[in-house]
Amino acid sequence: MPKLDVKNLTGKNVGSIDLDDAVFGADINEHLLWEVVKWQRAKRRAGTASTKRLGEVRGSSKKVWKQKGTGQARQGSRQAPHFVGGGSVFGPKPRDYSYAMPRKAKKAALRQALSLRVSESKLVVVDAFKTDGKTKSVATALKTLGGKKVLIVDAKDNAELTRGAKNLASSQWIAPEGVNVYDILRHDTLVLTQAAVQQLTTALSESE
Repeated sequence: MPKLDVKNLTGKNVGSIDLDDAVFGADINEHLLWEVVKWQRAKRRAGTASTKRLGEVRGSSKKVWKQKGTGQARQGSRQAPHFVGGGSVFGPKPRDYSYAMPRKAKKAALRQALSLRVSESKLVVVDAFKTDGKTKSVATALKTLGGKKVLIVDAKDNAELTRGAKNLASSQWIAPEGVNVYDILRHDTLVLTQAAVQQLTTALSESE
């Protein structure tokens, strides 16, 4: 069972915490992590790219010139793709890039992402994240705890932290309900409050 020191915002050890093996000590499958990140990024795609096909571009459908006798190659429409301003062939149209991912796979990948940060010693547990709501205060605390690109996880009712972390340049706050594989992996360090650890343990160790 992984055991970590619990720190305060000044970086001092104020206790220790035993982490659940099922959540923070899982075997890591890199391919599953890749699959879930790919799924998350696909869901985030806007899918708004759009091009005009031959029948949608502006222009006359009249034959460009007569079939024979001009010395030019035969042409049927000024809207053809090889003309300037012509329609595109197989160009993108608005579409939904999202697809389904099994719930068990998503939960397993989240456990593995948390376990990866533990194995790399990049998970920091703090007793509480109390701040005055200013960005400078949050940035100073993160600098003390270590890590330049940090994901902070604490309850959404911590209004001061929510406000103070909103304008951080490279770090981010997120509620335990919104913790996901992509955000964990794209930040160098993961900072959890004790309350967040308990909430994640309860959510991820429940029977399937």
